[in-house]
Amino acid sequence: MADGAGRARFHRLRVAAVDRLTDDAVALTFTVPTELRESYRHAPGQHLALRRTADGAEIRRTYSICSPVPADETPRTLRVGVRLVDGGAFSTYAHKEIGVGDEVEVMTPAGRFTLDPAPGHYAAVVGGSGITPVLSIAATLLERVAQARFCLIRSDRTAASTMFLEEVADLKDRYPDRFQLVTVLSREEQQAGLTSGRLDQARIAALLPALLPVDTVAGWFLCGPYGLVQGAERALRGLRVRRGRIHEEIFHVDDGPAPARPTRTATPAHSTVTALLDGRAGTWPVGDGESLLDAVLRNRPDAPYACKGGVCGTCRAFLVSGSVRMERNFALEPEETEAGYVLACQSHPATEEVEVDFDR
Repeated sequence: MADGAGRARFHRLRVAAVDRLTDDAVALTFTVPTELRESYRHAPGQHLALRRTADGAEIRRTYSICSPVPADETPRTLRVGVRLVDGGAFSTYAHKEIGVGDEVEVMTPAGRFTLDPAPGHYAAVVGGSGITPVLSIAATLLERVAQARFCLIRSDRTAASTMFLEEVADLKDRYPDRFQLVTVLSREEQQAGLTSGRLDQARIAALLPALLPVDTVAGWFLCGPYGLVQGAERALRGLRVRRGRIHEEIFHVDDGPAPARPTRTATPAHSTVTALLDGRAGTWPVGDGESLLDAVLRNRPDAPYACKGGVCGTCRAFLVSGSVRMERNFALEPEETEAGYVLACQSHPATEEVEVDFDR
């Protein structure tokens, strides 16, 4: 949904509101001026990268859009949820310094954890701040498609730490027959509903068939910490849900084992990367241990990226020729990697010459 030839770009947007959601989470609302509304068209579930410079260093962080897509699809405002991370360079700034009237550098929307609203039964399993993109997905779907239903299973530590309580309650009030909500608290007992405890693979596998006809769900949206998302995916595959119906977005990767990384090998001597970006190509050397993205950024500071952690997918590029090894991948679907796409921030040359296309 980026402007121009599909490329993501930053613009300065004014903060219209800062809402305290919990003790450690805020929602930032940005005003989108008329001349930029086409650039900020977005699909439900997409995210924004926010950028600032501190002590001479550039900091980028990605936050999902929680607001529904407007009827005319040209947003006048955009709202994101920001949870405070211990020691987080951007989240601390968002919580302690950003105020109404401030301007923040905001990248045009990106991401493929999305839903094209259509009739059917949909469901989501989310944990913590994983509610953010799913809130936009569910609200947009239910508002636009009268024949659609949505089941939300959400896991949080306590009621006090639960983001967007009022917004989810509003969906329940507005669509009582089409929106099903199940809440699990891992560290607090509830007066009604499910018992407390971690929502792991075994519990999800037992819970889902009791809630809804699993085989009739048109799309499953899994979002949150790595362990929750992986447990939910394994549970769904065990229930024989086709991989094409499962959509995932990882918010944190520090609570479970990451996929095995390839054996570390040195970058071939005299390696180069040729990159096509905004219709212009260039060829540059890649240093030992350097990623393709870092090599490109040294010469093209406008190369797209947000997290550099293999999570957001902003730096996705098509591998035209050569071979690379990806350190890790939490953003690309299997069909994308099979089609030849890589994450530039995680890719290192395995051949002396590598060519990638950021425009494809």
